[in-house]
Amino acid sequence: MLLATGFHYGYPDLALLGAAAGLAVTGALAFAAWRPRLGVERVAEPERVARGDPATITLTIRNSSRMRAATLLAVDRCGPATVPVPLLRLRPGRDTSTSYPVPTHRRGLVPVGPLGVTRRDPLGLVRVRRAYGGTVTVRVHPRIHPLRAVPAGLTRSLDGQVDKVPHGSITFDSLREYVPGDELRRIHWRSSAKVGELMVREQVDTAEPTVLVLLDDRVGAHTPDSFEYACEAAASVVTATVREGLPVSLHLVSSASSGPFFDVLTEAGLGDGDLGAGLRRLRAQRLGDTLVFLTGPGGRADLGAVSGLRGAYPVVVAAIFGDRDAAPELGVAGMIVIEAADGAEFATAWDGVRGW
Repeated sequence: MLLATGFHYGYPDLALLGAAAGLAVTGALAFAAWRPRLGVERVAEPERVARGDPATITLTIRNSSRMRAATLLAVDRCGPATVPVPLLRLRPGRDTSTSYPVPTHRRGLVPVGPLGVTRRDPLGLVRVRRAYGGTVTVRVHPRIHPLRAVPAGLTRSLDGQVDKVPHGSITFDSLREYVPGDELRRIHWRSSAKVGELMVREQVDTAEPTVLVLLDDRVGAHTPDSFEYACEAAASVVTATVREGLPVSLHLVSSASSGPFFDVLTEAGLGDGDLGAGLRRLRAQRLGDTLVFLTGPGGRADLGAVSGLRGAYPVVVAAIFGDRDAAPELGVAGMIVIEAADGAEFATAWDGVRGW
């Protein structure tokens, strides 16, 4: 506008100012257009951490340019926040490293990166922001509270009897085709003669208790805090059961979970789920002999429906977080009910239960 006005109306001072402004903008664009060649390496130590435990990101930045030192404004994304990274006179071929803590106060996935580098001309007319390097994800698992007690289970024999087996028992389960390496004494000769090929008996140990953990992830059943405590309880029960070498499975009300237990608990969130459909699925599948149901204040009214699974799961334990009303421990149709304010109180109450 200054150039046009100065030339049109014959004002050389305005034209001179317009030319100076044009040169400033051109120089700013040329300054910001230079793209520094940076190599970014990011290491999380550790990548999986329990809630509240320390985790650190080590960021190494290398100037791969050959001709020019870099002085840049850089920030690294860490979850919802950003971390300033100083890059002052980073010479060609040199690198610099910096470390910063990862926020682990909340369970979940914490994405870290990419590195955002901003170039700004000396006059502040142009600013360009570019991303460098990839990303890493730090998984913040629920906190684990040590449990001493593990349900002994009320084993259901495949022959139709329900009992506690003190010394172990091997029971016939199914037949399958023979494969090299199978023991000859397990061949079922009568079935082999009928089928025309060797058939082998599959057997299971009915004395081994199997624990099923059902985490209530319905939005109406929990407060944000009670759901965190329920996830801690699920992680604690799974850890104690695995420590004893017993089979355990983890399910969510909204869906049948898949993947490593702690990854499922890390990524779990509140949503819409149908408890009735989930209970019908568990009743049909009969995945164990001990059911542990973990819910919040909104799930108290559903304890009666959960206790209906005692026909398929002889031992049913329910834990309610965030809303204690001094209900008796044995309260709903023989089901063990534990009320706890948080995960630590749940661990104490769990170990105090008598007569699994």
